[in-house]
Amino acid sequence: MIMLKVSNNQFYTGETCSLFTTEIAQRTREFHRQIDGYQPTPLVSLPQLASKLGVKAILVKDESHRFGLNAFKVLGGSYALGRLLAEHLEMDISEIDLKTVASKLDKPLVFTTATAGNHGTGVAWAAREMGQKAVVYMPKGSAQASVNRIKGLGAECIVTDVNYDDTVRLANKTAEENGWMLVQDTAWEGYDKIPTWISQGYMTMADEAIEQATAMPEGLPTHVMLQAGVGAMAGGVLGYLADKLGADNFKTVIAEPSAADCIFRSGSSKDGNMVNVTGDLNSIMAGLACGEPNPVTWPILRDCSDVFVSVDDNVAATGMRILGNPLHGDTAVTSGESGAITMGLLHLLANHPEGQKIAQNIGLDQDAVVMIFSTEGDTNADRYRQIVWEGKLPLND
Repeated sequence: MIMLKVSNNQFYTGETCSLFTTEIAQRTREFHRQIDGYQPTPLVSLPQLASKLGVKAILVKDESHRFGLNAFKVLGGSYALGRLLAEHLEMDISEIDLKTVASKLDKPLVFTTATAGNHGTGVAWAAREMGQKAVVYMPKGSAQASVNRIKGLGAECIVTDVNYDDTVRLANKTAEENGWMLVQDTAWEGYDKIPTWISQGYMTMADEAIEQATAMPEGLPTHVMLQAGVGAMAGGVLGYLADKLGADNFKTVIAEPSAADCIFRSGSSKDGNMVNVTGDLNSIMAGLACGEPNPVTWPILRDCSDVFVSVDDNVAATGMRILGNPLHGDTAVTSGESGAITMGLLHLLANHPEGQKIAQNIGLDQDAVVMIFSTEGDTNADRYRQIVWEGKLPLND
């Protein structure tokens, strides 16, 4: 059974955002460049799959190679921690040296966050690299593999008995009570500076991708497909691309799990205001199972996205199988549940009758160069094997 909910964005203006510019992206990338082990993750071309799906090219940004952490999230967490330490020490971000910053403090600072997995891993890793402490909260039902990974980076990890959005509230309350620094990738009234830094950190990924695409024969993207949880990554990447390329020069599709499609519902609303989704938010796409849009990045998603889509878990599972089992001549990409939703959707747009109508409406044809971001690898290795090896969550069940 295929569930595909689609909304054309009636609020599109193409207006860019001063928070997400090429100039700011250069600053964030300079910060990341001075971290040991930094190198751009691969941008993989899949020509055989592109031919099969009826487009000119498919370019996949493979974030499973990011700092050995198997996901992109560390880009935002590390930049935010760098900015916080710079502010605390009254220094410029360009003066922060991860190796020596701890020596400038009387005692380590404590950073805390709520996470579905990858963001908390990034914060824990960045805190360790900078000689600081991290306390990470995770929602009920979180994978033990994610808990173990965070603890293995030296952080304290606490699994709550509530959903993601309520876990965010708990982390914020605990931080206030203990004088800790909250490093959260969503914003609310009075808390927007740090979420902005996190989204700006994600622009490094987009800047790399455009630099890489410029040097490839396939060329720059005509279509960009982005996944959204709260919209922090999607907003940062889209904001950069709109400023760099011009929003009118490519089409953007935003995809979410149907169990937590707050961006889809916001884009489908009558007035374009944010709409929250409540409940357990159960999805295999743990990193996208967020019910409350980020108010920092929602305006850029509202102004520069072309289509919002909500899909079931089997679409992401299909994307994982496609990327992990390439056509002859293409490169395999190990993509986790949240990383593969856009590939699964691209497959639907080429093969499902309803999807084909959408593809036609946005010019997804033999001249299209499609860029997608595989934002994580097999961060839950057991479930990855269940899906890719054993065929869990088939598309037509």
